[in-house]
Amino acid sequence: MRLLISGGASGGHVSAALAVAAEFRAAHPDGEVLIVGRTGSVEEELVPGAGFSLETIRVRGWDRDSRWKNLRLPAVLPPAFAHGLRIVDRFRPDVALGVGAHAMVPCLLAARRRGVPYVLQVSEPAGLANRMLRSGAAAACVSFPSDAAAFPTRRTVVTGYPIRWGFSPRRPNVPPRRLLVMGGSLGARRINETVWAALDQLLARFVEVVHLTGAPDRRRSEALVRPGYRPIRWTDDIAGLMRESDLVVARAGLGTCAELLAIGLPAILVPGTFGGGHQEQNAARLESAGAAVRIGDAELTDQGLLQVVDGLGSSRLEAMSAAAARLARPDAARAIVRVLEEVAVGTHRRRTAVPSPVVGADRVGANGGEPEAFQPAANFGQQVWAAEVVGQVPGVVGGAAGGGGVAALERPLRLQDGQAGEMVEVAVGASQLAGTGKKGLHVPGAL
Repeated sequence: MRLLISGGASGGHVSAALAVAAEFRAAHPDGEVLIVGRTGSVEEELVPGAGFSLETIRVRGWDRDSRWKNLRLPAVLPPAFAHGLRIVDRFRPDVALGVGAHAMVPCLLAARRRGVPYVLQVSEPAGLANRMLRSGAAAACVSFPSDAAAFPTRRTVVTGYPIRWGFSPRRPNVPPRRLLVMGGSLGARRINETVWAALDQLLARFVEVVHLTGAPDRRRSEALVRPGYRPIRWTDDIAGLMRESDLVVARAGLGTCAELLAIGLPAILVPGTFGGGHQEQNAARLESAGAAVRIGDAELTDQGLLQVVDGLGSSRLEAMSAAAARLARPDAARAIVRVLEEVAVGTHRRRTAVPSPVVGADRVGANGGEPEAFQPAANFGQQVWAAEVVGQVPGVVGGAAGGGGVAALERPLRLQDGQAGEMVEVAVGASQLAGTGKKGLHVPGAL
């Protein structure tokens, strides 16, 4: 089985891709997996470091926050789509998975064009890329039951959000000894500035403050290094940092939320206001379940953060940890791989189904009886997802021996790709029609 995973441009999307890739490799050690991301983004460091093959495409998406940047899209998207077609043609996947954001669009559109089924791993049902690709998806894997109604497809499955191995449940220390501050893979300037303003007071409350700052604020954080304060520009071992922590301050990306739940960590979430505000929904879900406390981005101050920390007593922290553990879906990656397997197998069965004769066509067999079973060519329908015959393939009835054998003659069968609407020619040996008396073929539904 060959799996293409497309998406990226942020640590959350890449983390989901790597989680599914690792689970797929464990389930299919002889299979092949290729991850396709965006040129110049975090996947260029994360994916090879995790031991997976990577290709990148120069692409950008619709910017909902700075719309003037969208003027460049007409010059970017056609080359990106062409690159996606080349990747799909070269890798020839059995199924593709989109893990979100604009980085997944070129390859999934190419997969659709080539008749390769794709599944969407949906972290943001209202995301533009997800909505654009929804109608062509063979299935969608969503994180919450409420997302299933918001994102209907041919098959929408509540799987949870896929996380990598290593996020094992643990019981955090109460009262908390180690505070972990995370701004996401790209950093969060507002969280960073607030923590630095309150750093002396935080160090008076915690044995250690571990601060994942992101690359842009590296120099500022290094200048503030002191006993008990450990700034980190970037790491691929988020699981290790969380296992050492007792309380977390973080943005509310879905990947971060899923990792917090898997370990059972209480959290103070500061949802970002970018990207249509999807992090607000994530934070609201965890807060309503009792697993987190939310602070609005505009409301975040050093004194406000300290007040929230001081308000988290032992009983409250224990209740938050228990609520987080109840929400966790540690088997999400495996559930997504099962969906991919089912989609790939179902598509293969449809493609190799034996076609039936054209209604009204001559059905006389070699000796005037019932037609013989038609055996498709070995490569018949390999690139056709849904097809119908638009012309007839001439068969030769009779022959020198009366059995009708024309083994050397080849005729093209022109099929219409039901997904892309383009014509595809597949060579079918007339010898395969010999003796059937068929004047044409009918391919019902999908091959």
